[in-house]
Amino acid sequence: MLGLASKFIVLAMFVFFALPVALVESSDATLEITEWQVPWNNTRPRDPWYGPDGKVWFVGQVGHYVATLDPESGEFKRFDLEEGAGPHTVIVDGEGAWYAGNRVQHIGLIDLHMKAREIYWLPGEGERDPHTMAFTKAGDIWFTVQHGNQVGFMHRETREINLYDMKTSRSRPYGLVLDARDRPWIVLFGTNALATIDPETRQVEEIRLPRSEARPRRLAVTADGMIWYVDYARGYLGRYDPQTRAIAEWRAPAAQDSGPYAMGADGEGRLWFVETGVFPNRFVGFDPQTQTFTPPITIGSGGRVVRHMMFHSGTNSFWFGTDTDTIGRAQVK
Repeated sequence: MLGLASKFIVLAMFVFFALPVALVESSDATLEITEWQVPWNNTRPRDPWYGPDGKVWFVGQVGHYVATLDPESGEFKRFDLEEGAGPHTVIVDGEGAWYAGNRVQHIGLIDLHMKAREIYWLPGEGERDPHTMAFTKAGDIWFTVQHGNQVGFMHRETREINLYDMKTSRSRPYGLVLDARDRPWIVLFGTNALATIDPETRQVEEIRLPRSEARPRRLAVTADGMIWYVDYARGYLGRYDPQTRAIAEWRAPAAQDSGPYAMGADGEGRLWFVETGVFPNRFVGFDPQTQTFTPPITIGSGGRVVRHMMFHSGTNSFWFGTDTDTIGRAQVK
């Protein structure tokens, strides 16, 4: 009897629907892709951010730099970091460009003129590898610490950093987004789970995905409050409803070979992700209203791997970096 009751509790935690792949074009939406060749070869340019200065900022994970692209002139500029910095992700506001010094245990701030830098060290001991970052409406910063198995918060005014442990060991907090209430949502790439942290109580909650082999890698949130993620290991697009706790999944067009990685939502609430398990890499759109995918759109350079992207409403575009050394713009049409 106890076993039966326990089983009921587990099943009541979520409602799960696995849906077949939908290959019918959902709308006239498509993307026009433009790429700029980065002048520094084999430096893994990634995670661009369209800044308030009209420049596209990005980091060179292997080249150990923070750089800008002027989309109008095609000019690149570079700020060199220390050797081995391994930066992941840059986010930009009026104060400057904030980057994650993944291998050097700090978050850095470079002014918009690339003339000065400030460094903020992560507290504590052990792995201190900041990964993905996002601004709150007040300009504070939430970020993941992948191998440290934590999520961090930096208070803008005081520069104080607090770290919060995940409940599952070696869960590898990876992609992170904020919802309309500034609540952080995280994918745990080392296990089959999402996580969230209450902004007020700072309590951590983990949401187990029903497929044990799932490995969510990036996520997005839409205006209706739905949390979307891509399962890199199994080739699914998933949706979590925080109100009902229901989970639904759709098989990506390339199915097991998809390797969906970078993802985001456009201004109309459509989801877009990049299938990196196929070459050339390709963008795929998904319309939540019709629950259908758009035809895949290939990346001219091949992409090799597109790790992260941001949607900029002013240009109606996703900005992304590739392992073929390009910065790209995927403009929604």
